[in-house]
Amino acid sequence: MRGILLSIGILLIVAGGVWIAQGLNLPFAPRSFMTSNRSWILIGAVTIVAGGVLLGWARSREAPDA
Repeated sequence: MRGILLSIGILLIVAGGVWIAQGLNLPFAPRSFMTSNRSWILIGAVTIVAGGVLLGWARSREAPDA
């Protein structure tokens, strides 16, 4: 379960970064309906924070006894 939570946290951080890049209309960001839409900067930032919290929570969980 810990591995799944870590994977989801990393995925959230990456997705949030892409959304921020699209909102800022950075040249390397993929083009979509989010391009140059400033609201995606805030949505991306919130997603990155949520991913970071999930990563921290997953890392702090005790490993099961073997």
